[in-house]
Amino acid sequence: MAQNWYEIKNVDTVDSPSIALYVDHLEYNIKEMLSLVGGDATRLMPHIKTNKMPKVMKRLLDAGISNFKGSTIAEAEIAAEAGADFVLIAHQLVGPKVARFLELTSHFPTTRFATLIDAVPTAKLLNEKAKVKGLSIPVYIDINNGMNRSGIKIGEELDTLIAFLDECKCLHFEGFHVYDGHLRDPEFSERNQKIEQGLESVTDYFDTLKNSHPNLRMICGGTPSFTSHRMQEYRITSPGTCVLWDWGYGEKLTEQNFKHAALVVTRVISKPTEGIVTVDMGHKSVAAENPIDKRIQFLNLEDYELLSQSEEHGVIKVADWDALNIGDVLYGIPYHICPTINLHDEVSVIENNEKIDTWEITARKRKLTI
Repeated sequence: MAQNWYEIKNVDTVDSPSIALYVDHLEYNIKEMLSLVGGDATRLMPHIKTNKMPKVMKRLLDAGISNFKGSTIAEAEIAAEAGADFVLIAHQLVGPKVARFLELTSHFPTTRFATLIDAVPTAKLLNEKAKVKGLSIPVYIDINNGMNRSGIKIGEELDTLIAFLDECKCLHFEGFHVYDGHLRDPEFSERNQKIEQGLESVTDYFDTLKNSHPNLRMICGGTPSFTSHRMQEYRITSPGTCVLWDWGYGEKLTEQNFKHAALVVTRVISKPTEGIVTVDMGHKSVAAENPIDKRIQFLNLEDYELLSQSEEHGVIKVADWDALNIGDVLYGIPYHICPTINLHDEVSVIENNEKIDTWEITARKRKLTI
């Protein structure tokens, strides 16, 4: 019988619950990302939040991708350590993060770091602190084009912010950051239409602004809008999830052809009553922000229902109870891979159906050295 792609021959060396990372699928996804932008790596700025692993960053860099986006100082730090040319921290920095960001900039002089701004007071503070350090900081204006999570809308306040940035001697205005993660319609034509409609006023403003700021860049979207933004050559795309892929986007983004590169490995630990098995996969090992039926999809189990999860237990109703034994291994695709990765310290690296290595998920920590 042919072996399923996900089955691990030496699975006895893989603890559970844990993440198994399949390097052939990882490499395929990196190549697919590049192919979608015609091989032009300068149009890719993958988000580090999905993988958080220095060894994955090395694979991306080896493929020619050298610009990245991150959410935390730790994510930016592992990118710089790996040799990234440019990292945008896609958060407006507040509190101690301002000082940490400036320290990061000084500590890694061969990597350019940028951050987001959407308000004059933030720009003023960053400019003042950069002046004390003798630094010039690249900044991108975070544009709110409908998600209403962060950013500034097109209008007079944006005019005021741009005018203020032009006066800041220690801030270098480099462009717009536009995230449209609220647009996830399964039908691509419908999603694409909404994405483009949401960018009309932004694009008009941006085109006019380039008359006085000719070198501005526009960094757009995430994985759901990747297939839209990649069609416009002036846009830099920021997919993240597609590096590893998951059940949620695989279900919705059917026009994208990525492979599942990271699975949850879990084992049956009890058969407490007929028709019920319990696995060692609680909500501390797979993202639990979605309803119970949208957390994991098992590849080697049929006719089942995940009934409940506690911290370290998952209770599953199964049709063929007699076929399962205590100690049996189940392989599952997380519905949302990004927060699932963040729950684990390391991954088992799988090549040719065998565990060959262990990679640390270093940037799941909020703070590394800076």
